[in-house]
Amino acid sequence: MRTPGQEPPHHPDASLDPDRLDELWDFGDPAGSERRFRDELVSAGDGIAAAELRTQLARALGLQARYDEADRLLDDLDPASCPPMVGVRRDLERGRLRNSSGDRPAAVSLFRAALEQALAAGEDFLAADAAHMLAIADPDRAAEWTRRGLAVVEASTDPRCARWAGSLHNNLGWHRHDAGDYPWALAEFDAALTAYRAVGTAEQVRIARWSVARCLRSLGRLDEALAIQTELAAGPSDGYVDQELGELLTALGRPEEGAVHRAAAARKLGGGKD
Repeated sequence: MRTPGQEPPHHPDASLDPDRLDELWDFGDPAGSERRFRDELVSAGDGIAAAELRTQLARALGLQARYDEADRLLDDLDPASCPPMVGVRRDLERGRLRNSSGDRPAAVSLFRAALEQALAAGEDFLAADAAHMLAIADPDRAAEWTRRGLAVVEASTDPRCARWAGSLHNNLGWHRHDAGDYPWALAEFDAALTAYRAVGTAEQVRIARWSVARCLRSLGRLDEALAIQTELAAGPSDGYVDQELGELLTALGRPEEGAVHRAAAARKLGGGKD
């Protein structure tokens, strides 16, 4: 029996435990994630788990805009000698690098390849990830890619796959909101909230409620939006909540109260936009 905090050695032919991968990631701190992936690689050897870790290290570097370093890491993974799951991760992370650096056509091609490979290999979680990225990188077909991702989620027996439902609905919600289709957007935000309440974190639920309220403001349903944002304001300090409260209170004929919240938003967000 290992002592608390001691990780078992990686078998060279074993995939990385998904729960362990979740422990290593903090998307709000890519530099910290990078350090953890590098530390984990020390004991990972040269097998499948090490290859997976390198794809995630590349992702952490990409989130820091260190695209060339990330590309070099992915170049070292020979797709001919990698198992399908590693090939999917390689294309996913290469696609994310291309999307972040502004080469959307290349990103779409890579995400499509990742989606097809993942479906063929029965890697539902990665297939949903690829569909989610396609909806971002190929906005003209966002609804189609979201439907494909949700179909994967609904058919999957992998409980982890259910976590993609919230992201898929949320992204399509913002796509429709930006297009001015507020009723459709609200339906997607409501679906995202339902999904996050089932399998998400408290922070994901909080953000989903904010998104619902933001869309209600666009629909002119100001009192409903105000009720939600007021409840959120009772929780952790959040400049985006203050920003919305400022807009809502002003629109409801309470400009002095709105000005207080707009000032608070400016302090917290450094002049963040609406």
